[in-house]
Amino acid sequence: MYITARSGHYQAARALEQAIRRVNPAVETLRIDAFQYLNPVLARIVDRMYLSVIQNAPEIWDYLYDNPKVVHRSDSFRKLLHRYDSPRLHGLLEDFRPDAIACTQAFPCGLVADFKEEQDLSTPLYGILTDFSPHAYWVHAQVNGYVVPAEESRQWLLDRRVEPDRVQALGIPIDPVFSESPDVQAIRRRLQITPGVPVILLMGGGQGLGPIVETVEQLNRIPLEFQLLVIAGTNESLYHKLITRAPALKHPMQVFGHVDFIADLMSVASFIITKPGGLTTAEALAKGLPILALEPIPGQEAKNASFLVREKAAHLVTDFGQLAHSAQYLLEHPAELAEMAASARRLGKPQAALNAARLVVGA
Repeated sequence: MYITARSGHYQAARALEQAIRRVNPAVETLRIDAFQYLNPVLARIVDRMYLSVIQNAPEIWDYLYDNPKVVHRSDSFRKLLHRYDSPRLHGLLEDFRPDAIACTQAFPCGLVADFKEEQDLSTPLYGILTDFSPHAYWVHAQVNGYVVPAEESRQWLLDRRVEPDRVQALGIPIDPVFSESPDVQAIRRRLQITPGVPVILLMGGGQGLGPIVETVEQLNRIPLEFQLLVIAGTNESLYHKLITRAPALKHPMQVFGHVDFIADLMSVASFIITKPGGLTTAEALAKGLPILALEPIPGQEAKNASFLVREKAAHLVTDFGQLAHSAQYLLEHPAELAEMAASARRLGKPQAALNAARLVVGA
């Protein structure tokens, strides 16, 4: 169970499902957008409110995110919402009769946890975290096991009196392709990458969000030689804007839409410029790719960025006007870039989905 299509929660659920099928092809799986399935009207309202707050008043989200006062005050409302959704959840579980339930977002995890308590349900429930810093909405006595990204995440839950045997630092589930060792030279030839010239990978998530065009224009001011790979995702307007600008740039730029070979692009990049979402950064760590984290959203992205900077796998750009300076610094300091790559490899957990799948199916 996840919420919101084209989100990191969805990607993690999909990666976990693929891994489960690798671990045991006989297992039958069902992937559900819990919010859309159980409460589609409220789902649309919440989606719009979230995007509006993030875009227009991010300081409000910063206040709300993992605020103990807000968590406490919203408890009654969440319980009421869970009771409202309970009949549909009951019907779903009666129909599918799962041997295990895995949730890659806190809302369905809390919903199922409350349902387990009310109905005395014994079905194992697993909380699969997709950001490096947990928050209070994940903590429930009825969760049988947690899969968290790192030891720091695990310690956070232990400090909230979650028993140690219920928490495993297996990583964020990402597509199993990120655990493979590709032929890097073959990828370079296919993409026509010039040997010896650094490669910057620029991403705005699956939907191509953020100031991508402005970032390209900033990077174009850098006097050093490099090549630029840009993923526009499903944003067709962005794709066409970038294609139109490419001939006027002094640095060679290749533009990609929605692709299924991001692992290949990460394999040939020198570093990545991206919003620090959990899934994208987990993929970068799995490939040993240094991260230049750009203007994180308050809350989960800001905490992801703080973790990655502390672990020396990322640099953080909080002032967009300093982006070109930060990127140029990395190009000018290959030794520091190599240290960041080593830190990324240390943190990376390319087998996360497979290990989480073994936990969920009891293999």
